[in-house]
Amino acid sequence: MSEPGGRATSAPLVGGGAEPTLMEMSAPGRRAWSLPPLDVPDRDLGLPEAASAPVALPEVAERDLVAHFTRLAHRNFAVDLGAYPLGSCTMKYNPKVCDWAAEHPAFRNLHPATPAALTQGAMGVLVEAERILCLLTGMARATFQPPAGAAGELTGLLLMRAYHDSRGRRPGTILIPDSAHGTNPASATLSGYRARHVPSDRRGMVDLDALRAAIDDDVAGLMLTNPNTLGLFEQDIVAMAKLVHDVDGLVYYDGANLNAILAVARPGDMGFDIVHSNLHKTFATPHGGGGPGSGPVAVVERLVEFLPGPLPTPVGDRIEWVTPTRSIGRVHGNHGNFLVVLRALTYMRALGGQGLRRVAERSVLNARYLASLLSEDYPLAYPAPCMHEFVVSVTGLKRRTGVRAMDVAKALLDRGFHAPTVYFPLVVDEALMIEPTETESPDTVEALAAALREIGVLAATDPDAVRSSPHSTPVSRPDDALAARHPVLTWDMIRQGGAP
Repeated sequence: MSEPGGRATSAPLVGGGAEPTLMEMSAPGRRAWSLPPLDVPDRDLGLPEAASAPVALPEVAERDLVAHFTRLAHRNFAVDLGAYPLGSCTMKYNPKVCDWAAEHPAFRNLHPATPAALTQGAMGVLVEAERILCLLTGMARATFQPPAGAAGELTGLLLMRAYHDSRGRRPGTILIPDSAHGTNPASATLSGYRARHVPSDRRGMVDLDALRAAIDDDVAGLMLTNPNTLGLFEQDIVAMAKLVHDVDGLVYYDGANLNAILAVARPGDMGFDIVHSNLHKTFATPHGGGGPGSGPVAVVERLVEFLPGPLPTPVGDRIEWVTPTRSIGRVHGNHGNFLVVLRALTYMRALGGQGLRRVAERSVLNARYLASLLSEDYPLAYPAPCMHEFVVSVTGLKRRTGVRAMDVAKALLDRGFHAPTVYFPLVVDEALMIEPTETESPDTVEALAAALREIGVLAATDPDAVRSSPHSTPVSRPDDALAARHPVLTWDMIRQGGAP
């Protein structure tokens, strides 16, 4: 295919063929848009010559532009293409009815600065989503301002600091289990606290004696997810919460694993004071990729006065923006990523209370079924029954064949499955962290188990074939360390072949 005055356009690519960059596809005069002529006279803005020089941007026809990004999209794995058993991330299928709601022009085109009197419907969405979220978590009120889970962590810790300040206290330590998400100690440090790790015991749960020994008057709080990062329910959670509360500390719930207990158990009933949740994990809104997220934070009654404001609050027969009396201030422009919240509310209402409970039940059922299918080939790191995810160790396979966890993950890509999480949590050697989610059928769970068993057999007979995987993807094994140390950031570097 070709166009007059330009080089041949790219045909659809198969396998690992090279895809040109937009600059390589560029030809002078091509456009993917058109604008009417200016209806005002040109005006010299008095800018320096360098600032007014034409910018070297690619000039590409709309047909080629769409084809380029479509071909790139087909090279990516996504939840719409197949199973995505990425442990800890809850990569579940996103129902399209939620997109339908978010695309409604009355919501999509609403400016965030529109006065409250003209946005009662949108404010009602926030009020209803907050009501359901608090019902599910056992909290009193919530804010949707945090734009992601990590932002929710920081918000929760700032609320914790405001609470202690109001009581004339300045504790400086946050207790964090050794299996926690890496964002937990990072958020604690960013908010001005010192992170103190608490070890796991031989069950894979927080060592209660170690926690007891770590608690003193300098403890501001404990950050914890339950089920924990090993996929195990913390059996001593009530005792742990009491230990922290006895020194006037607060207990923070990292909601990464809320999917496993949805409408079955509530963090508030376990003794948690602050709860963040990830709408993209538990309530099936799209995962990041640079796009908007939402990590709402809910709190018990005594912390409501510190929440970021303003909050949409029913006042008589209307909803008004009301700022809590001791608010820590805004943590995000406007009122959070509204269309993400709208998607989540659609998901909540479409499923209803019983449907949300079945989400948790089936996520646990799928994980336990998959773990049982893999028990002989991939032993669990900890023998207790898992919740929605589980961690296996590939140490034995590595000892016998030299094949490591990363090799197994890469080999799965050749078999049509996204890789699970590798080398996390750090307390497990050669860890594979697997979460099938409730949206996968028994057939898919069985096919995933068969693929993993096949890789184990191949590792015993031809380990080099596994260690050199994947063989069928457009990119095999990029040098991650080189990419991090020498990122290609400019067009000149691309033309020179990348990093030196």
